[in-house]
Amino acid sequence: MERKRERLGTPRAAGIAGVVFAVLMGLAIVLVRLALPGGAGGHEITVDAAQRSTVRTALELLPYAGIAFLWFMGALREQVGEAEDRFMATVFLGSGLLFVATLFGCAAAAVTVLDENQQDAPFGRHFAYTLLTTYSLRMAAVFILTTSTIGRRLGVLPRPLVVIGFAAGLILLVAGANLPWSELVFPAWALIVSLDILRARPPVTGRPAASP
Repeated sequence: MERKRERLGTPRAAGIAGVVFAVLMGLAIVLVRLALPGGAGGHEITVDAAQRSTVRTALELLPYAGIAFLWFMGALREQVGEAEDRFMATVFLGSGLLFVATLFGCAAAAVTVLDENQQDAPFGRHFAYTLLTTYSLRMAAVFILTTSTIGRRLGVLPRPLVVIGFAAGLILLVAGANLPWSELVFPAWALIVSLDILRARPPVTGRPAASP
């Protein structure tokens, strides 16, 4: 009975954590895109004080987005429970953890560039940009595909959401940085999944549990 009570809050926890992650991550991406419309990978980039302030604000949001994502990932895994497949669970956890690691690495590299004012030393800028667009987005794609596969096998995700997940994962995996604003695909998918989890959560009746 105690184990069952612990699991009652898991869907809500996953939904709330996913919404927080999606909002923070999406806001950070939008701020960076508005400050640097051409991206951060060009050789000739001049960033003024206002742009630097905007980018710094976006980077300060990323650690909290990563923390929320870890809660989101843990709550999703808890819903699977004993039905967890070891192979899919390994890919699920590995891709999620690597996404957070590369995201934090990208943020750290970008902060270093801003702090040191390396306008004429593009290595740090290219490193941060490549880490985000090449590696972080690919790990996000694997996470989406794995989650959608698990959701389809267990029947916990509606069919339209599974289709959306496969499409989003393939877009990030194949297109990646070549598609403008493609970074928003992952937080958008997380938001849709989270809202579906919150909407489908069984209502709480408020009646006390029957005594054994």
